[in-house]
Amino acid sequence: MNIPLHLGIRAHDFPGHSLPELIAKLKHYRFSHIQLAVRKSFPGSVPSLSSLSPGTAVYYGESFRQAGIKIAVLGCYVNIIDPDPGKRQQALQDFSTHLRLARDFGASLVGTETGSVGNGYTPDNFTEEAFLEVVASVKWMVAEAERFGVTVGIEAGQNHPLHSARLAKRLLELVPSNNLQIILDCANLMSPDNYRQQEAVITEALELLGDRIAVIHLKDFTVEDGKIVIVPVGQGQLHFAPILQYMKYRRPHIQGLLESTSEPFLQDSVDLLHRLYNEV
Repeated sequence: MNIPLHLGIRAHDFPGHSLPELIAKLKHYRFSHIQLAVRKSFPGSVPSLSSLSPGTAVYYGESFRQAGIKIAVLGCYVNIIDPDPGKRQQALQDFSTHLRLARDFGASLVGTETGSVGNGYTPDNFTEEAFLEVVASVKWMVAEAERFGVTVGIEAGQNHPLHSARLAKRLLELVPSNNLQIILDCANLMSPDNYRQQEAVITEALELLGDRIAVIHLKDFTVEDGKIVIVPVGQGQLHFAPILQYMKYRRPHIQGLLESTSEPFLQDSVDLLHRLYNEV
């Protein structure tokens, strides 16, 4: 089956580069698309998320378009369930700004995780109340996305209220809009308790979320002192074969984004993914 593997990367995994330098790096590794959190990559252009302007969006969007690089995900990783009502409202407004400007960037998907109901990790994230806070915020975000004709991408992650594929599926059922999609990161679903059953965890995620997965994040993990530690792709324990099989046969041409793989490891990681993809 001659379906190419579409690989990209988070732009801020090339830290401290100017726009021309970043584009040159992306072309060197033959990345066709990126996840752009514009303030992380170019803080001088975006002093705060609320200062993002149409001009900024057009400048970066057109630069990447001319270079033949697609912004697969416009990243706006904010705490949509911040316990401080003022901060939560600001986070939602910042996300709304990204939704409004997504088309100027040339993007159709704005992505975030769910955040935390506390200051960082708290067991309260694993409560029904925390999950329902997520639902309330996502409903508001999706209504905004529908207004602007773009899509919200929500990413599940350990220690967040949305920490499993089953909860992500439940969120999709409670917010029944095609303007809500999932950014799937299988490494984010691993915990010290379940990583030995990772094949089952990955299979469940792919089956439950199916065609509602918009983008795949590709990163790796290992376990040290009973804790999940993120490592460059190919340096850890994640089984990529079922993910790549899903990308190749069930969702041909879906975009994959490398995450948390720094440049010293990057070429080996890219080569590994292409080899595994060709083998599945």
